[in-house]
Amino acid sequence: MRISNLFKEFFDSEKAGGAVLIACTLLSLVIDNTSFAATYSHFWEYSFNGHSVGHWINDGLMAIFFLLIGLEMEREVYDGELSNFRNALFPILAAIGGMIVPAALYYLLNKNTETIAGVGIPMATDIAFALGILSLLGKRVPLGLKVFLTALAVIDDLGAVLCIALFYTKSINFGQLGVALGIFIFLIVLNRIKVRNLIPYLVGGVLMWYFMLHSGVHATISGVLLAFAIPFGKGNEKSSSYLLQHYLHWPVAFFILPLFALANTAITFPINWTEGLMHTNSLGILLGLTLGKPLGIFLITFIAVCLGFCKLPQGLKWQHIIGAGMLGGIGFTMSIFITLLAFDNPQYIASSKMAILIASLLAAIIGLLFLKFCIAKNSSTSNEEQ
Repeated sequence: MRISNLFKEFFDSEKAGGAVLIACTLLSLVIDNTSFAATYSHFWEYSFNGHSVGHWINDGLMAIFFLLIGLEMEREVYDGELSNFRNALFPILAAIGGMIVPAALYYLLNKNTETIAGVGIPMATDIAFALGILSLLGKRVPLGLKVFLTALAVIDDLGAVLCIALFYTKSINFGQLGVALGIFIFLIVLNRIKVRNLIPYLVGGVLMWYFMLHSGVHATISGVLLAFAIPFGKGNEKSSSYLLQHYLHWPVAFFILPLFALANTAITFPINWTEGLMHTNSLGILLGLTLGKPLGIFLITFIAVCLGFCKLPQGLKWQHIIGAGMLGGIGFTMSIFITLLAFDNPQYIASSKMAILIASLLAAIIGLLFLKFCIAKNSSTSNEEQ
């Protein structure tokens, strides 16, 4: 299987970023349960140029994160796992199953309640955490599993972006949205006439973000749109897309996502915090991520392979797909992101974050142990056959 240097760089930055995310999350949880909690909370609420620090992170810096996701998706479409339709169909269907089943479980538990808006929370997969956990298994991990999990998580995040655009947009200013889309079309034209300099795209991207921010559609959508406007060319080290993705890996992994974690994972543990986990909202998140994800990913791909629509990626077995599905239940960044859009009630936000953290931890541990067992079993079988 051919693998690009950029993919290796993406994988390495994400797995290293996962460790930093864990550290920042633990730090945030510790601080918010000490006497510094009020000061810590007020810092993120401090107003700067009309918006809080937390808002600038969630609506501003996270647009850069989505730009990186969009660039990785572009690379996969033009020169990766998604460049061949038959190969692409497997991770696409896996991502669809991994979104539909968790959402369905949440819906069944929360229909006709005031928490139904949280249906998108268990749909997402955190790329950094998922790849970070997978990396703990070392070099024994099949290359095909790394590629599959990366493609699955990228498609999953794109699905989350579409979910945000379609279902978490409360009101739309069509004038502002029209200007944003007009800028996007202009950037596409620049692409078509082979303008390769990144400066006009980055300037246009900032302007598109500004008008998208004031349109009512979440501003992070502009990051994905910008990614697909930037020229891919031949995908080599001189292409605009390659250069930008290369420069964004480390700032996103070691600055933007850690800041997001510090700003959004501060949870105060009350004495009776476990009672909140019995609420249908929390149960929907817990079951959606830990059960719905692996179930949806496995079932839809198994049926598709049985019907001859696609085939298992090279070098993988069904146990690998199940294990990847378990790691897909690590929602974290994207799940918390959607939580902040879904709810205004601080109690629902806090209980949702708690459920996300617990579900992500369970998914990480179970997925890691399951894949470790599978890889060890396959290795011993191979040795016996030799």
